[in-house]
Amino acid sequence: MKAVVTGAAGFIGSHLTERLLNDGWTVIGVDNFDGFYDPRIKRRNIAACLANPRFRLVEADIRDGDAMGKAIESGVDAIVHLAARAGVRPSIAEPALYTDVNVNGTVVLLEIARERKIPKFIFASSSSIYGNNRKVPFSEDDNVDFPISPYAATKKAGELICHTYHHLHGIAINCLRFFTVYGPRQRPDLAIHKFARLIEEGKPIPVYGDGTMTRDFTYIDDIINGVVAAMHRCTGYEIYNLGESCPISANDLITELEIALGRKAVKTYLPLQPGDVDRTYADVTKAKRDLGYKPSTDIRTGLARFVDWLRREHDPR
Repeated sequence: MKAVVTGAAGFIGSHLTERLLNDGWTVIGVDNFDGFYDPRIKRRNIAACLANPRFRLVEADIRDGDAMGKAIESGVDAIVHLAARAGVRPSIAEPALYTDVNVNGTVVLLEIARERKIPKFIFASSSSIYGNNRKVPFSEDDNVDFPISPYAATKKAGELICHTYHHLHGIAINCLRFFTVYGPRQRPDLAIHKFARLIEEGKPIPVYGDGTMTRDFTYIDDIINGVVAAMHRCTGYEIYNLGESCPISANDLITELEIALGRKAVKTYLPLQPGDVDRTYADVTKAKRDLGYKPSTDIRTGLARFVDWLRREHDPR
């Protein structure tokens, strides 16, 4: 079996690539090592995979149709499209860039899937697509016509264009709505990684609002299990939530981080930020039924694993 993984050197992409190689897949990894965060981090993420003869890394931008056409050969069984311009708050400052990368880049890959007759396409969507939906938990059948950030809007646009390509060209497509993924290699700008580093350094951590905002944090291993299941079972056009279905407030998350780190946090409360949703909470009934998805890593266990990785990663010895 052969797969293309875009964003292969990122947090989720590097974990997925390792899993697929361990499972016997041949993997073409695509990454442009964008400077959104230090590219050296991403090169460390993917270093172990480079030694595997069944892995080929292509350094290219997903918007470059010629480069993607050369990179993605015939005989590919699935494209897993993880690459994106990430981040809710930065998307407000650069909406045109986010639209270009996240929408146009997705179209380039769908066109290649059509041309090469690649039968399966897995699209990484986001829980941000639900906006400030008042009904919880969030279900795939909920109305998602009211995103509150450009990033969320690009993810909805991606789902829609995926549906169009399924309808017109018969590509089997699963859109996976990820809920706040964390674990080893998490991006340094995301809350758990950022908070943990600041607590370790004895510096104050920024808490937006009063700390009651909730997120459905999902451990990386559970997400990877869901993605791999979707790759094997992808038929038709389907949308799935991949979350832990166990939301926690920012204040409670900080308490759990204090336990994991063995240190007290210094908190600085700041105004709410534009584009941030009040809560996320995944209904994973459909993913459990269709994909056999079984999230099993509670937040305390996941944070302990993350802290262990963080301390090894930053050990100066």
